[in-house]
Amino acid sequence: MTIFSQIVAGEIPAYKVAETNDFLAFLDINPLAEGHVLVIPKKEIDYLFDLDDLTYNAMQIFTKIVATGIKAAIPCKKVGMAVVGLEVPHAHIHLIPLNNVDDLNFSRPKLSFTPDELQETMEKIREAIKNR
Repeated sequence: MTIFSQIVAGEIPAYKVAETNDFLAFLDINPLAEGHVLVIPKKEIDYLFDLDDLTYNAMQIFTKIVATGIKAAIPCKKVGMAVVGLEVPHAHIHLIPLNNVDDLNFSRPKLSFTPDELQETMEKIREAIKNR
């Protein structure tokens, strides 16, 4: 069971910004920027492109909704999307607020936020999604 499956099962807490029966979006706790969100299917599949077409397309629509919320909640020019998938064997999409191209550089040092800061960011994104 991956760490993401443990989050889905409620065994590990997460700062959830959006959820459906099939997908979950939560703050990355080692973010590249404030509002860096991970979007996952609840079903554990290692590789994004191994998802069946229906699930893949539905995940893209869910991801778009979350990205729109991030853009409304976090000051940025755009929200970048990256699929890396080397660290955790569970399909996931990174959504990262961008102000310049270097904001999407995974070699950069990760940021650190307090639990209160993460909670505040989560609430801002949730509210923006709700008001979308």
